[in-house]
Amino acid sequence: MAVFADLRAEGDALERLIADVPEAGWAKATPAPGWSVAHQIAHLAWTDRAALVSLTDADGFGRMVAEALAAPERFVDEGAAEGAALGPGELLSRWRGGRTALDRALAAASPDARFPWYGPPMKAASMASARLMETWAHGQDIADALAVRRAPTDRLRHVARIGVRARDYAFAVRGLPAPVGEFRVELTAPDGAGVWTYGPPDAPQRVTGPALDFCLLVTQRAHRADLAVLARGADAEQWLDIAQAFAGPAGPGREPAGGPA
Repeated sequence: MAVFADLRAEGDALERLIADVPEAGWAKATPAPGWSVAHQIAHLAWTDRAALVSLTDADGFGRMVAEALAAPERFVDEGAAEGAALGPGELLSRWRGGRTALDRALAAASPDARFPWYGPPMKAASMASARLMETWAHGQDIADALAVRRAPTDRLRHVARIGVRARDYAFAVRGLPAPVGEFRVELTAPDGAGVWTYGPPDAPQRVTGPALDFCLLVTQRAHRADLAVLARGADAEQWLDIAQAFAGPAGPGREPAGGPA
C-alpha cells in the first residue's frame, strides 16, 4: 500500500534530520512543554511499539490500555521520559528497530481486519496514516527546536485527510455539538500545482489554504493567526479555532508567534 511506503519515507526523513545532531542537541527544548528532542523520538518509539503490539498481540495491547487507564494524565509523559533517559545512539536504534518491525507487521496484516487502539479500532492502512501524522507532527517539533525548515511533501495528504475526517471529533471532545452537513475543504498541494478537495463543492461552509498550513493547524503545531487558512461560515470559523487531528483530550494548541493574543 502507498501509505505504508509513505510512512517509511516520513520516518526516514526524520531520521536524516536527527542523524547528525550532537548529543547536546538531543537535550534541546521543543515547543512541547517539558519535552526535549529526545522526548519526541522516545514518544514515537513508544507509540510505534504500541501499534506493533496492537497488530500482533491483542491481549498484550489490552494490558497496555489498562496501564494507560490507570494513569491517564501521566502515561504519555512517563513513556517519553523513560525513553529520553537513554543515550541518543541507543534511543535512535530503538526507534529505528521499532519502525522496521511495525512496517513488517503492517504489510503482513489483513487489510480488512480492525485492530484495537486507544480510540476506535483501526484497519492497518488507517493505523499507518495515523503513525505518519504523528511522525510528521513530532518531527515538526524537532525541526522547530533545531531551527530547521522542512520542505513539505505530498505525504501531507494523509495528515490533511485525517484532519478533515476528525472534524466532528474536535467538537465532541470539547462537549460541543457537531455542525450539520459536510464542509468544503480546498487545500493547495505542497508543489503549488494542484488542489486537494474534500466535501461537496456547493457546501456553504468552506475552508481554504495551503495544505501545509492546514496540517500545522490540525496537528496544533502553529496558531491559526500565523497560518493562511481561511474559513467562510460561522461553523467553519469555529472549527478552525478548535481543530485537532489527534485522539485524546483537547490540546492547548500553540501561542501566536508574537506571543499571547
